[in-house]
Amino acid sequence: MKYLFIALLLGTSLVLNAQRKQQAENIFIITVDGLRWQEIFKGADHALLANTNYVEDTALMRALYFDTTAENARQKLMPFFWNIIAAKGQLYGNRLYNNTVDVNNIYKISYAGYNEILTGHPDKRFIPNTKKNNRNINVLEYLNSQQSYQGKVVAFTSWDVFPYILNETRSGFAVNSGYEDLPEDDGDNVMINSVQDSIAHKTNTRYDMLTWMAAKEYIKKHHPRVMMLGLGETDKFAHECKYDNYLQQINNVDKMIGELWYSIQTDPFYKNNTTFIITTDHGRGRKSTSWYKHHLFVKGSGEAWMALLGSGISPKGEMKTTQEIYLKQIAATVALLLGEEFKPGHAIGSAINLPAGNNTSASSTIAAIHAER
Repeated sequence: MKYLFIALLLGTSLVLNAQRKQQAENIFIITVDGLRWQEIFKGADHALLANTNYVEDTALMRALYFDTTAENARQKLMPFFWNIIAAKGQLYGNRLYNNTVDVNNIYKISYAGYNEILTGHPDKRFIPNTKKNNRNINVLEYLNSQQSYQGKVVAFTSWDVFPYILNETRSGFAVNSGYEDLPEDDGDNVMINSVQDSIAHKTNTRYDMLTWMAAKEYIKKHHPRVMMLGLGETDKFAHECKYDNYLQQINNVDKMIGELWYSIQTDPFYKNNTTFIITTDHGRGRKSTSWYKHHLFVKGSGEAWMALLGSGISPKGEMKTTQEIYLKQIAATVALLLGEEFKPGHAIGSAINLPAGNNTSASSTIAAIHAER
C-alpha cells in the first residue's frame, strides 16, 4: 500500500510538472473594436457586398472576399484565424452552433465593453465614450502590482480614451494611445512620431498600423510579459458606413495579428510560452440596415466572439458545443492563465473553463498548480 501511495504521488507530481510547462508565462490581450461575429465565422456578408450604399466597388470587393460557402469566405477574409488559430487554438462565438460570447453590460458601447473585458466588472454606472478615469481596477493594473510582472506590463491602443479606461495615472504602467508621441530613444520611434506628426486630419483613433508598429518595436526591445494591443479602425469604418473599408481593415488586422504571432514564435523569450487572447468590445446590428450601429437598442450589439492561441490553450479549433461566455470572464481568465488570481476588490466574472486535453480543463489544471504553490 505504501508503494502504491508513493507511485500515485510521483505520478501526480509528473502530471503537474508537465502541465506547468503548458502554463503561459506571457500574455497578450488583443482587442478589435466592434468586429462582428458574423464576419469572423461567416466571412463577408453577401447582401452588404452588393450594396452600393456601403461598397464603392462591388465587383472588386466580391472578387476579393465573396464565396458561396461560409468556410471559404471567412478563410479569404481572415486566413491567419482560419489556417492557424482554427488549427492550433480555440475560436468561440459562432452562434449558428449556439456557442455564444456575450456582452454583459447593458450599454453595448466601447467604454463599457472595454471596462467589462479588462476589469471583469460590467459596471451599471453609465460612462459615455469620454475621457473620464475608470474607478474599477483592471487586470493589467493588478498584474503590474505583483512582483513577477511589475514594470513588465504595457498597453498600446489606437483609441485615445484608453488611458482613462485603464486609469493610467493610478495604474502605474505605460499606456500609449491615439497619436501620443513615443519616447524618441531610437530611430524607429523617431520615424513613427514623424509619420504621426505628418497626418493632417487626426481623429481620436490612430491608424492601427502605427499602433501595431509601435507595439512591435516595444516588444522587440523591452520584452513585456503582459501587453494589451487595442485596434480601432474596424469600428471607425463601420460607423462611417464603409463596409468595403471595414472588410479591408479586418483583413489587415488578421495580417497584423499573424505577423505579431510569427515574431513571438521566433523570439526565444516568447516562443512556446506566450498566449494570445483576442476579442471585441461589442457587436453590431444584425441587419443590412443596422450593421454599422451598436447600442442598447440595436439588436446584435451584445454579440461578441473570442479567440485563444498559445501556451496553455489546447488545439480545439472552432467551438461547436452549446456554451455561453461573457466578456466579464476574460480578466479572471487572463490572470488564471498566468497562474495568478485576479482580486480587484470589486465583483468580477469567474474565469472561463477552457478545455484541455485528456478530458481535463486548462482552468482546473492551472488552478491546481496555483494551489500547489
